Amino acid sequence: MSGGRAGRAARSTRRPKGETAAAAVSGTFTEGVSQGSARRFLRTEDGVAIDAAYDPGEPAGGAVGTGLALVLAHGFTGDLERPYVRRVAAALRRHGAVVTFSFRGHGASGGHSTVGDREVLDLAAAVRWARDLGHTRVATVGFSMGGSVVLRHAALRPPGAETDTVVAVSSPARWYYRGTAPMRRLHWLVTRPVGRAVGRYGLRTRIHHRDWDPVPASPVESVPLIAPTPLLVVHGDRDGYFPLDHPRMLAEAAPGHAELWLERGMGHAENAAADELLERIGAWVAARAG
Repeated sequence: MSGGRAGRAARSTRRPKGETAAAAVSGTFTEGVSQGSARRFLRTEDGVAIDAAYDPGEPAGGAVGTGLALVLAHGFTGDLERPYVRRVAAALRRHGAVVTFSFRGHGASGGHSTVGDREVLDLAAAVRWARDLGHTRVATVGFSMGGSVVLRHAALRPPGAETDTVVAVSSPARWYYRGTAPMRRLHWLVTRPVGRAVGRYGLRTRIHHRDWDPVPASPVESVPLIAPTPLLVVHGDRDGYFPLDHPRMLAEAAPGHAELWLERGMGHAENAAADELLERIGAWVAARAG
């Protein structure tokens, strides 16, 4: 999900208890993950500690270490430990290494969520980590709020954190959208003190109380700046948050460059992404990230 009211994230130097930003944990970080995985806290440009995990992957044919890493950006109220995020990561690891992380204000990461604004710094830290680990090709795959973040990040091209391929799934095209009941509920969650309390204690998401200042470029404004980086826009025709004019606006903003998949019967974001779709996304990335 992606809301319209957010602000600058508080500068945070706090780390989750028992961890340091530079500490890496070798070996498996969760059941079933391959040897060579790592878990660490990354430090963003504005000083926020971001919980991140690395899986070396197992591409088809056993060609582990092909140089491709897929950085997975979750939706609003998600985090790297959510089962639906782990399911997406497990599907993508068949095509390359996978970096998952929790956006600021989510899970064990520090700071407060700005609902798509300062989150580009979180993604940049994760992409730089993939580069530091030796990956010569890096793709970003984002869902809902994470979809808007990968689009803005690719347009900004942070030095040392550039991407080779971009996939945005269930992303909004514009800010402040309230045209559906789920988005009206999300704006209540983000803009009202009681809503932010529900987010903190019910959804494990700490939401910043300030407005955006300045308002960041919207996803549709960002898309034309992404070329020539390959771009895939994926959206379900039963998305309850953002209707089909959103993905069509994104694709039309970069004619001849952005590829658009409208998925029949699909709802919104990670929970709605079928295993078959995730396999197609992984194959698309692997074919175009070279």
